[in-house]
Amino acid sequence: MKQILFTFILLITFAKPAFPQLSFGEAEKINEDWKFILKDVDNAQSSNYNDTQWQTVDLPHDWSVREQLSPSLASATGYLPGGIGWYRKTLSVPADKQGKKIYLYFEGVYNRSEVFVNGQSVGSRPNGYISFAFDITSFIEYGKDNRIAVRVDHSQSADSRWYTGSGIYRDVWLIYANPTHIAQWGVFAYPVVETGRTPSLHVEVEIENGSDANNTLTVNNELISPDGKVVAGNTKKIVVAAGRKNKLTVDLTVKNPQLWNLNNPRLYQLKTTILQNGKAIDETTTTTGFRSFTFDPDKGFALNGENMKMKGVCIHHDAGVLGSAVPKEVWKRRLLTLKEIGVNAIRTSHNPQAPDLYDLCDELGLLVLNEAYDEWEFPKNKWIEGWNVGTPGHQGSFDIFGKWGEQDLADMVRRDRNHVSVFAWSIGNEVDYPNDPYSHPILDGNNSDFTQALNGGYKKDAPDANRLGGIAKRLVAVVKQYDKSRPTTAGLAGVAMSNETEYPGALDITGYNYTESRYVSDHKKYPNRVIFGSETRHDLDAWKAVTDNEHIFGQFIWTGIDYLGESGKWPARGFNSGMVDFGGFIKPRGYFRQSLWSEKPMIYIGTTGVLPIWNFEEEKTVRVTCYTNAAKAKLELNGKPVGNLQNYDEKTGILYWDIPYQSGKLEAIGLDKDNKEIARYVIQSSKQPFALRIESKENTISQNKNLLQIVIQIVDENGVPVMLSDNEITCQITGPAKLLGLEASNNGDMTDYTDNKQRAYHGRLLAYIQATGETGEVKVQFSSPWLKSTETIIKIK
Repeated sequence: MKQILFTFILLITFAKPAFPQLSFGEAEKINEDWKFILKDVDNAQSSNYNDTQWQTVDLPHDWSVREQLSPSLASATGYLPGGIGWYRKTLSVPADKQGKKIYLYFEGVYNRSEVFVNGQSVGSRPNGYISFAFDITSFIEYGKDNRIAVRVDHSQSADSRWYTGSGIYRDVWLIYANPTHIAQWGVFAYPVVETGRTPSLHVEVEIENGSDANNTLTVNNELISPDGKVVAGNTKKIVVAAGRKNKLTVDLTVKNPQLWNLNNPRLYQLKTTILQNGKAIDETTTTTGFRSFTFDPDKGFALNGENMKMKGVCIHHDAGVLGSAVPKEVWKRRLLTLKEIGVNAIRTSHNPQAPDLYDLCDELGLLVLNEAYDEWEFPKNKWIEGWNVGTPGHQGSFDIFGKWGEQDLADMVRRDRNHVSVFAWSIGNEVDYPNDPYSHPILDGNNSDFTQALNGGYKKDAPDANRLGGIAKRLVAVVKQYDKSRPTTAGLAGVAMSNETEYPGALDITGYNYTESRYVSDHKKYPNRVIFGSETRHDLDAWKAVTDNEHIFGQFIWTGIDYLGESGKWPARGFNSGMVDFGGFIKPRGYFRQSLWSEKPMIYIGTTGVLPIWNFEEEKTVRVTCYTNAAKAKLELNGKPVGNLQNYDEKTGILYWDIPYQSGKLEAIGLDKDNKEIARYVIQSSKQPFALRIESKENTISQNKNLLQIVIQIVDENGVPVMLSDNEITCQITGPAKLLGLEASNNGDMTDYTDNKQRAYHGRLLAYIQATGETGEVKVQFSSPWLKSTETIIKIK
């Protein structure tokens, strides 16, 4: 039997929250007061260019989501435009910084960007998802104002199958560093765990010497426990030649480390200090957690020695009205909601995401499958007229793959390898989709083995599927160069075709997209292959294919959250297959999944569309659908039993009753096997819409651009939510805060979500309110014609 063992410690900056990614120098976030124009302008990189008429924006900034939705645009992008835009910023670099190295670090710019300093190009990066840094020292004028300009070319607007956003949509940093400093992403650590020996943390520190002299340095590493105690340390000398890099390794032994797990994600801090002649010249403090895992072709996955199933979801990187510029607070609320459902793993489909997401998964206890690409050397079909209809387009990132593919993958691994949450690296998604673009003679054979469309059988003029194996081997080698502690994987679409190539054999673990039918047969045919569902449907059969097969370690459902783009026929903002909607609220299918995945007792009932609506004609027969993980369930209507007591249905996971409607309160009660109540859910008849009510409890936020997410509910005169209401709500703000957008979660509403007016959906609306940087009080008012208005006071400290 082949067993793949990966045991490691990973690092993220925690004690030094000002800059969690680059691992060196002193960082300053420079998100404020950029000039922006959505237009390709000649000579806009020039220091003397007059940009006073341009718009002033703060970063992160996504211009596409604020543009006009139009049925003439590509459905792949959610009917939103791309274009070419310019950003400019003036930076004052103090004279006393002379002698320092200066870097610009961009967490993400979509896409095909070029950066200029004082009129000169310092570099470009075409991949819109990759973080990158440029050394701008030689371009800086000390003691003077310096002009930064960034050209962003998203003119190929339909270059993806989903919404990407456009612009500098993640944070930007200015870094001051000693000429000799820790290299970019230069700290990496993982544990060495052997039977009968004390666990040790293997630490690698790479140092870059940007000076003209050889340097003898002292490197000090201290490991601090979750309790704040120093539990291990090491001091070691290293010589770094002028203009070169050098790397040292140390092993820190740790007795009985506190393990990071999904329910108690214990995190340590590793403090790394570089000293020259006894003086500290660079320092970084990062956060780490101990854990181990195994992937076994027969037994599946084990975390810290305990076998478990991954209950995963695929997610994209947008958040509805916010587009791809998503504050950390939004992701935290969304991830906590997914955990409430029972989710324990995330797949970053199909690209690396913002650093905030990985930080949160580390802190909250969620496993992450980190994915790099959706296409390699040839383009995929991009739907222009609607999802899977019409004539596809073929814009994409394929044209940069040859030059940048391996570099982009290396940078993803180096950036994210110090996250305890990341358990595997995916080098691609559905690049083997039959005839989109690769083909193989097997497509003319027995087609019963295929779960994806064959698109006309073997096409000899199409790219040869046998190319996949060679590319996969090269990409896997890149990953292993920078991280041997995790497995490599990919999401295979045409498994039957790829099995005829070297592609699956190049991977450590193999993801099957929508191919449950091959779980058993391929396990027999390839007994050393570790298999999991890298992308699956929501239905119960797809989950039973995991639970009924010990060797399948989990599934990643498409999707965890509704996302923009990959839209159907107009009107449709996006793809609404999520368990959670655009606004972060659990949908009925999310409650069904909770009944399958949650370890806590739960019960949920709904009627039309399985929504919690209890408003019908008197005595009309209404079907009540119930999702629960209780052994039994019963209904009460206005305090009296109605319908029959029902046992949990193992075949469908769904209970239902057909009962005559009476207005009032309908309650579902979940019982254990001894008929003891363990869960309860209530829906109630509502009257006409009467008032607006703020559901959120928090009313204090930091002045440091923090975000408040306010839920507004339409209620009747008795305070009962009115699910059927869709009244237009207006938001007015007075004080040092601004409205980022109103999200109703309605996939079919193609109006402007970024202004201060929006129709509610299912009686509810979410407002994103962000502090602008000053202290004081902010009054937020919500009003709607014919309804009682409401307001709240937010204190900004």
